[in-house]
Amino acid sequence: MLIKENRSILIPVDFSKQSLISIQQTYNLAKYTKSKLILMHTHPDNDYKKDLHDLAAKTSQESGLHVMALNVCGDLYNQTDIKAKEMDCSLIVVGLDTQIRFRSFFGGSNVSKFLKNAPCPVMTMRSVDNRNACKNIIMPIDLSPETREKVPIVVQMAHYYGADIKIISVFNPNDEKYENELLPYLNQIKKYIKDKGLNCTNKSIPSAHVPETIIEYANKNNGDLIIQMNKRDLSIGEMFGKALSLRIVESSNIPVLTINPMIRQSISSSIH
Repeated sequence: MLIKENRSILIPVDFSKQSLISIQQTYNLAKYTKSKLILMHTHPDNDYKKDLHDLAAKTSQESGLHVMALNVCGDLYNQTDIKAKEMDCSLIVVGLDTQIRFRSFFGGSNVSKFLKNAPCPVMTMRSVDNRNACKNIIMPIDLSPETREKVPIVVQMAHYYGADIKIISVFNPNDEKYENELLPYLNQIKKYIKDKGLNCTNKSIPSAHVPETIIEYANKNNGDLIIQMNKRDLSIGEMFGKALSLRIVESSNIPVLTINPMIRQSISSSIH
């Protein structure tokens, strides 16, 4: 799976500082993927139509990109997935509230559903730091069937930005069998990435606190982007709590690219 080129990047806008920063941080990626930007605002009465068109014009002038304004009525959570699918968008970019939990765009009960139903990868940003550049991509890896599906996008993004890839795997300290199975798998993925001409390192960390450990590692290693997969099947604990991918999105101060699983064909001949 790759981020498709010559398509559109959909950016929900609520005119908050965070959503405006998320637009600016999309410029380079839009240029790399030859994409146009679609700035979408939802409001029950469509009161912000002129403001949105003015913002689109300003964004186009500032970035040199083709920018489209889309003002629609309805719930932002529903409309984002619907419009992304209708317009065959390659990516959704969402600027989140800078607090520890979602507030400005989505209610907590809707976030997981939004990510799961998204028809394309979703990049979430909550930091106000300018991350147009990307020097280090953090890639969490586990032994789930879908984890390898993100490797092509990680390689694609690393080539775009000239970034290094840092693989991180967190496992239960008491699960020696899991650790033994994980090591050769990590080395296989690392070799695949290096064969693509990219710098890559891997680190395994025993910890019972997976999302916190991944985010801490990303910050200690100057991570600019975390790329992760959603799971097809949730554990019993995740069904009644929160999936790992959602917990990382909710807590990370570093942009997170979340990908929904697809049929694993793209690299099956190289990584088993």
